[in-house]
Amino acid sequence: MAEIKALSDIRDKWTRVTPGRTEDYKIGIKNPKRDWADETEAAKGNWKAGIDQAAAKDLFAKGVVKAGTKKWQDKALKVGPGRFSEGVYLAGPDYEKGFAPYHEAIARVDLGPRFPRRDPRNIDRVKRIVEALVKEKVGE
Repeated sequence: MAEIKALSDIRDKWTRVTPGRTEDYKIGIKNPKRDWADETEAAKGNWKAGIDQAAAKDLFAKGVVKAGTKKWQDKALKVGPGRFSEGVYLAGPDYEKGFAPYHEAIARVDLGPRFPRRDPRNIDRVKRIVEALVKEKVGE
């Protein structure tokens, strides 16, 4: 039988030591051994093969069932709110840049006349927005 430390000891060391590695994390991000974008692009075939294998074995659904809603909720409520607010704050410029083409597409739409509330002809106004957004997204 192989000798290995108790699982709880391994967990305790990991939770004690790893948070102190923040600077190592930042150094690794700033000075990668290989370019992230180049390596990621080169790995797209492996990514697809992995996704296809996981889908064939239904691993996503099995993982969801194994974790369950309770685990998802507990983890999301414990770590999510802080990360969410900070992430949203830091992503503001990226959000603006990503949404800008859709904002412009909406602004260019001639909505046509507005009819009384609940008039089914108002759906045409919505349709015009949808068509503009789809055109912007897929370039048709």
